[in-house]
Amino acid sequence: MDVGFLVFGLAGLLTLVCFMPPLAGRLKLPYSVLLAIVGCLLGIIIHVHGWAPSWIADFLDSLERFEISSETFLMVFLPVLLFETALAMNVRRLIDDIGPILMMAIVAVVVCTVVVGVTLDAISPYGLVVCLLLGAIVATTDPVAVVGIFREVGAPKRLTTLVEGESLFNDAASIALYSVLLAVLSGHGELTVSGIFNDFIVHFIGGGIAGFAMGRLACFLFAWLRGFPTAEITLTLTLAYLSFFISEHYLNVSGVVATVIAGLVVGSTGRTRMSPTTFEYLASAWGQFGFWANSLIFLFAAMLIPKLMAAADWQELLLVAVVFVATLVARAIVVFGLLPLLGLTRLGTKVSNPYKVVMLWGGLRGAVSLALALAVTEQTGVPEEARQFIAVATTSYVLLTLFINGISLRPLIRMLGLNQLSSVERTIRNQALAVALEDLQGKTDEVAKTEHIGTEVRDRIRAVFDASLTSVHDGQVSQMSDEQRVAVGLAIVAQREEEMFFDILKAQIVDWRMAETLLARAERLEDAIRLGGVPGFERAIVQDVRYSTPFRLALRMHYVFGFQSWLARELGQRFANLMSKRSVAQRLIVFAREQITPLLGEEATQRIVALHQRRLDLVENALQALNLQYPSYALWLQESYLGRVARELERIRYRDMLEQFLISGEVYADLMAQLKSRWAHIDAHPPLDIEMSAAELIKRVPLFEGLSPDSLRAISKLLKPRLALPDQRVLTQGRHGEEMCFVASGAVAVHLPDNTLIELGSGEFFGELGLLGEQQITPEVTSLGYCKLLMLSSRDFHALLARDEHLRERIQVVAKQRLRAIEVWKQFSQASHAAPAATPAPVSAPSPAQAAEAAEAAGVTRELEDARKDEAADDVQEKSREETQDKTRDMIQNKTRDKPLDGGTGGMQDAPATDAPGMAPR
Repeated sequence: MDVGFLVFGLAGLLTLVCFMPPLAGRLKLPYSVLLAIVGCLLGIIIHVHGWAPSWIADFLDSLERFEISSETFLMVFLPVLLFETALAMNVRRLIDDIGPILMMAIVAVVVCTVVVGVTLDAISPYGLVVCLLLGAIVATTDPVAVVGIFREVGAPKRLTTLVEGESLFNDAASIALYSVLLAVLSGHGELTVSGIFNDFIVHFIGGGIAGFAMGRLACFLFAWLRGFPTAEITLTLTLAYLSFFISEHYLNVSGVVATVIAGLVVGSTGRTRMSPTTFEYLASAWGQFGFWANSLIFLFAAMLIPKLMAAADWQELLLVAVVFVATLVARAIVVFGLLPLLGLTRLGTKVSNPYKVVMLWGGLRGAVSLALALAVTEQTGVPEEARQFIAVATTSYVLLTLFINGISLRPLIRMLGLNQLSSVERTIRNQALAVALEDLQGKTDEVAKTEHIGTEVRDRIRAVFDASLTSVHDGQVSQMSDEQRVAVGLAIVAQREEEMFFDILKAQIVDWRMAETLLARAERLEDAIRLGGVPGFERAIVQDVRYSTPFRLALRMHYVFGFQSWLARELGQRFANLMSKRSVAQRLIVFAREQITPLLGEEATQRIVALHQRRLDLVENALQALNLQYPSYALWLQESYLGRVARELERIRYRDMLEQFLISGEVYADLMAQLKSRWAHIDAHPPLDIEMSAAELIKRVPLFEGLSPDSLRAISKLLKPRLALPDQRVLTQGRHGEEMCFVASGAVAVHLPDNTLIELGSGEFFGELGLLGEQQITPEVTSLGYCKLLMLSSRDFHALLARDEHLRERIQVVAKQRLRAIEVWKQFSQASHAAPAATPAPVSAPSPAQAAEAAEAAGVTRELEDARKDEAADDVQEKSREETQDKTRDMIQNKTRDKPLDGGTGGMQDAPATDAPGMAPR
């Protein structure tokens, strides 16, 4: 075929397509149905066009000579349609309903294939395999027809997600069954359940893995193409075709699933990897690609309908009616029978009856089914009678679903009220309309005064506003409950938060890795509000400041193997993450006060602000703990943040000057080069040095002062540096007797059996009594703030004591003092319980915390011994206790903390008295 006529034919079809959307709107027909009608008419006209002028005749001749094969549909159009739909889907919404979607995408295909195959086999002479093959072909809901019609009728988002998700994934199941059954029909295979199952599992899961890998590879390559939007968009187009073709022809897995997964990965992750402006262009570009593919695939498929239906007889048409009823029955079994059972499990979510009705009736078929039927007609190994029946039955069935289900779908959704706003949404709409109209009315009056517009005209325009305001006064926010208003306000603020994080990414204030994390957290917060309201928000903000799974894994690897670099990266990521959240949380509070108040009222806004203030406090507390331990790194983060803001403001200023023709393109390019050089230093991300070198840390432990260099080197080889997080359990009940710890920086709390605790600071140690075989009490130890420890195992402890006599003597002295303090405390406790009832109640016996503190000072230990000898005398006993407490308190106040290891001077001692690690018993 001449290339010029080929281009002429395609250009003519696209010109015809341009007028279809407005025509479909005027005729109130779904766009896909109108395309099917026009395609059928073209399929008839191209064979009888002797009457047409030469240029029309040449156009129709070019269409007649188009070689439309099944591979044209599957290889040219299908990847674009699948990728465009997947790219626009919300992955989190898809995951929320993954149970029902996979049920409809996999189980429904199998049920439809079996029901149609068994029913037709009972009333037709074509055989079970042919009937099952037809069932597999008509089991797939076409993404073009489904997505197009559901978007046009304004279906709810969740319903659209359910049906779109089904249409995206069920092609894989249908094609897998189709391939096995076609091989059996051609004499190249056997019909076994295990064979079909294994083939499907390999195709489906393998396609998912291949698509995920190629999608992630594309996201990695976006970093190389940043700043070149045309190249980035082109990469997404090639990804759609490469993921489909490579999976089908080289990996022997499902190209459909691979393309869908690749599209979902780019839609969720790619927006943070590519340049921010590119993602905005990407949606419009793929909208255009999808429009072309959608229109052409339906026109080409519909043009084949007259040819496929030419040899149809009444018997085959009656069988088509049976197929139509059988597919509805099979779909009803899944929708009304299996979905409710799935909803009882953790994998399923509840689906309302109106949704089920639309899902039942909305299973439209289209070009994919026609392409599979066309592929059967191209198989010479299949009997001609079977080819003819499958072609006629599939074509007729597709037309029935389009003209019956497709046309009636809009009235059905309206009848069920699924296209209507809820009462809460209507109230919010009316309130938003009232706020907007009142504001616009004032601005319109100002324009009228400025432009000297006449009073009569002003009154007419004002009357339009007044009439609209009167119509919405009935739907006041006061009709909503307090909880509803707060939940709605929280959802609005959550959506605004997601946009703020995306704006931060566009301004390049954070890198794509952090933006990906922040956007994911914002989406989870929005989901928590949507599902749980105010309690869901409160749970989510607490979860938001907890340590992530990668952080916990890095900490575990640090504890087990001593790896520090991964933990340092996670600490730095958490640091910057918290700073970004704090900045956004502060702006969200301002946004709520300014924008939510006129919409939902003062009372609801105050609760929303209070909830976000609590969230800000949680972020501040988590950030403060890091700031105290790593003040130098905190300063660098602040400098980096402010520098990135300044760079973006400078870039915007130069762009505005260029658009206003104040500077030329050459000057703009030179200014941008200078800007890049001037701010290059803020992108040089310094690593967070957690400084866990044992050789440096042991110098801070007073117990090791005065030891020889050889002894210090020997000790540093045995001690394992570890970082403990705030409130992390360091020495639990089951670890006593296995290891001891030295506090190199920070502080820990020792929880004693009587619910009191002592706090040990830098240079102190614990756990040595268990290693010495003295386990009279087994307290639990937790860290206060970020704490740097030196861990010594039981085996190394005994080896160290055997090697260094001087160190053994030091540890034994402290151990004896602590054992003596425990004994004194026990004797005090016994004396208190033995006191006569008539005797005035003495001051309470000191806790183990106080006793341990007292025992560390020789003078205090002596007084405790004197008190034990004269315990029969109440006055002496009381005086001794009071003096003990006074001296202990004086000793606490004189305690100091070491400086933090990153060179800052703040350290943990700068924290408020209630939170700062000290030595005071609690």
